[in-house]
Amino acid sequence: MPVAVVVFTRDLRVSDHPALAAAASDADRVLPLFVLDDALLAGRANRANRTGFLLESLADLDRSLRSLGSGLVVRRGEWTTTVTRVAQEVGAKAIHLSRDTTPYAQRRGARLRTAAAAAGLAVLEHDGSTIVAPGALAPAGGDHYRVFTPYFRSWLAAPRRTIAEAPQRIRLPEGITPGPLPELADLVSGARSPSVVPGGATAARRRLDAWIADGVTAYGDRHDDLPGDATSRLSPYLHFGCVSPVEVLDAAGTQAGAEPFVRQLCWRDFFAQILAARPDAAWSDYRPHGVPWRDDPHAFEAWQQGRTGYPVVDAAMRQLALEGFVHNRARMIVASFLTKDLHLDWRTGAHHFLDWLVDGDIASNNLNWQWVAGTGTDTNPHRIFNPTVQGKRFDPDGEYVRRYVPELAALRGAATHDPDTAVRRAYGYPDPIVDHHAAITEYRAALGARLDA
Repeated sequence: MPVAVVVFTRDLRVSDHPALAAAASDADRVLPLFVLDDALLAGRANRANRTGFLLESLADLDRSLRSLGSGLVVRRGEWTTTVTRVAQEVGAKAIHLSRDTTPYAQRRGARLRTAAAAAGLAVLEHDGSTIVAPGALAPAGGDHYRVFTPYFRSWLAAPRRTIAEAPQRIRLPEGITPGPLPELADLVSGARSPSVVPGGATAARRRLDAWIADGVTAYGDRHDDLPGDATSRLSPYLHFGCVSPVEVLDAAGTQAGAEPFVRQLCWRDFFAQILAARPDAAWSDYRPHGVPWRDDPHAFEAWQQGRTGYPVVDAAMRQLALEGFVHNRARMIVASFLTKDLHLDWRTGAHHFLDWLVDGDIASNNLNWQWVAGTGTDTNPHRIFNPTVQGKRFDPDGEYVRRYVPELAALRGAATHDPDTAVRRAYGYPDPIVDHHAAITEYRAALGARLDA
């Protein structure tokens, strides 16, 4: 009686899950497995917002699997050893899992293939975390696309895989009983952000349905509206695979005016294919700009805490701490402020984001940081976001600022984004930690010196 193991990683769903569908098709009995990886739990990846979301997603996945007759088996340990040992214990012949593109996942997958081969086990990897698999598209003479626009054209024309049907029933191997999930306090210290979104495929489906019904068609016109919060909020669910990106595309693609949103789905695939080809780009400049970074712990702390004296920057940083999420436009504003106004290394900002973001995806987070910093796929040195101008343009009445910076709750309109000294004193709000125009002049001078060298 054939037995297969399907290892869940960042694909916490049963719908459109090619690895699960293949395992259920190839074997009479299937063991759905998730391994709490000791290496990740001991590192910076284990943060309360994401780990809490993970546990909620695992609980939801367990409920879905139990409705199919099985349940989720959770183990903890060294990931490769644990997966291999469990497969051997149940007499499996094959291990199925979804292909991942992060540098750590690639190293972990290579170790698994080696260990499994030594144990006489087959490892079968399936596409499922992106719409177009990394490496499926490449320009002539290259191993990956370095520029988005030609990638987008190829991506639009690429064939799509069909959605995998969820199994009708899953039978566990004899003698296996799913156990309880651990508590958050058992895995990580510290509390989650108070307004973080709930995890799981059920919540993801509700969010997707609401977005398709009342959001996606207006995305092109409203996605930069800071107070309107007119983005999909699907990024945490896509990061953990609570919803399939192909299902999101299929749902959105039927709606008139959805092209700008579809383009954002393509950006996700674009960065994934870069990281698959260039794992070093996770923390190294994709294209170095040669301008040295400053070291200023006090300025960095003010940025982290939302005490820079620039209201829209501070609102965004406080939104991050409150929700484990930041609006897309606000992410660009605060990234530009850190790298262009404060001249601080983008990696410090990327690390801080990953400490708090529920959707902290290494490819999208770090490569977007480089895009703003001028060291990524587009090294445009003139991409500078004036925080005061950006605030007035995308939060004209100051509603977004007032939502997250209560000191300025009495202000309205343009004054919200540029309060005078007397107002700052009256409301206990700090002066700007840096003069934007002077800082940008300094940045451009340093850039010009590099270009002239």
